[in-house]
Amino acid sequence: MILSEGAVVDIVQVEQLSGYRLKLYFSDGMARVVDFEPFLRRTRNPLIRSYLEPKKFMNYRLEYGELVWDEYGLCFPIADLYENRL
Repeated sequence: MILSEGAVVDIVQVEQLSGYRLKLYFSDGMARVVDFEPFLRRTRNPLIRSYLEPKKFMNYRLEYGELVWDEYGLCFPIADLYENRL
């Protein structure tokens, strides 16, 4: 993600909290707690809803500064995660 000042921001660390909440740490020092549960519950897409399975949801990884699941079966724009807009 590129901020208005031209700085590139990536996710540098993820901390697992309770439920479907993850604390994301960004390269500019910002940290956000993102609750993915409302997004997962309101989607009608069965492939995305499958991430309500706790083991599947917790199988995330950081790849090139982005938070991804599986082979990009679930991923979000960094800007949306940074602003906590799912």
